[in-house]
Amino acid sequence: MATATRLTSRYWTKTFLGQITGVTTTISRRTLVTTCVRKWQASGEFYSEQHLQLQSSLKKLIDVEINPHVDQWEKEHRFPAHEVFKKLGSAGFLGISKPEEYGGLGLDYGYTVAFAEALGSIHCGGIPMAISVQTDMATPALAKFGSDYLKETFLRPTIAGDMVVCLGVSEPGAGSDVAGIGTTARRQGDDLIINGQKMWITNGFQADWMCLLANTSEGSQHRNKSLICLPMNTPGIHRTSRIEKIGMHSSDTAQIFFEDVRVPAKNIIGEEGMGFTYQMLQFQEERLVGSAVCLAPLDKCIADTINYTSERKVFGQPVLNNQAVHYTLAELETEVEALRSLVYRATALYIGGEDVTKLVSMIKLKAGRLCRQVPDSCLQFWGGMGFTQENYVSRLYRDMRLVSIGAGADEVMLAIICKYAGTLPKVASSLKKKERQASN
Repeated sequence: MATATRLTSRYWTKTFLGQITGVTTTISRRTLVTTCVRKWQASGEFYSEQHLQLQSSLKKLIDVEINPHVDQWEKEHRFPAHEVFKKLGSAGFLGISKPEEYGGLGLDYGYTVAFAEALGSIHCGGIPMAISVQTDMATPALAKFGSDYLKETFLRPTIAGDMVVCLGVSEPGAGSDVAGIGTTARRQGDDLIINGQKMWITNGFQADWMCLLANTSEGSQHRNKSLICLPMNTPGIHRTSRIEKIGMHSSDTAQIFFEDVRVPAKNIIGEEGMGFTYQMLQFQEERLVGSAVCLAPLDKCIADTINYTSERKVFGQPVLNNQAVHYTLAELETEVEALRSLVYRATALYIGGEDVTKLVSMIKLKAGRLCRQVPDSCLQFWGGMGFTQENYVSRLYRDMRLVSIGAGADEVMLAIICKYAGTLPKVASSLKKKERQASN
């Protein structure tokens, strides 16, 4: 076992991060890879010194390389993904829990969640979302189930920041209903011929490859899909003009069409027909990380509102002195802290090998609700300034509305929770039974 981990020796001391943080090279791998469940239960503190060190280093990179440019990138409705991702990749941040043999750090998922929470210090929602696609939305299935060839061809350069990836699941007629997608990938010799379209694709205009979910056979909707590594320079792929959104402006979003796109069948991730299952597993990491990213913006929204209302005076006294204001802020802070505890608990259980689908669905639901409630309540206390583009709270109000929609709408999270609780209506159960019978 190596006496020093690549987290420190290869990345943090030989790159920009090492120069600005002074991280030592004597921390052993055994010390770094802690058991989060045991530590949290014993001390009540979720993050170790090494987790906090990782967060501090990432925040310093963000303060120097990202936040000074956010306002400009928001105006341009695009950020330089290749440039930003290369800096993150060179520092080791794009493969924290990915296999070491493909350039990752091989650390437990607690470090990935620590990374995600620190991403929230970026002063907009679009860039953290784009980075999360690279780390925890489009690559988990490839890292776990992909062939050595696919990992070497697609995963390694993605971890290094040399390639940008997007996830191709949603379609105009199938967003939350993943099983209902219509894009097909039919075999023709040793190739797949892809036809169809994808919608709401984050990083779609800058991506070098897509993790594509497509129907590769007939039969049950849950057994006829595969995940495919698709190079985005393949003939037959057409991107439409950029989709204009009410928020997440710095993140480009594309609609993409496939017309007789030919790709080798060996680009299928894992077992053919297992794509739906792989994507459901991939969603758990996406939803957990996405919720962790929300924590810092919610904290900042409340903190900025406290600062503003303590200075702004109405009827001769600070707005904050109004009981309706400081009580509301206290309640919001309590709710955010509850969300934080849920995120940490789910992370600890996930590291321990537990099925966290129900808990992660609760977390995603709670995060989505708070991402609507907190900015809306805080914005009200800013008065007219809250209705301008001049402050962080109004940007958060626009950006974080997506959390209740993307990666599974609130209603889908409720359905998953009901499924685990055994409270779904019998009509839904009977439909699923008929589908199973039809597929046998």
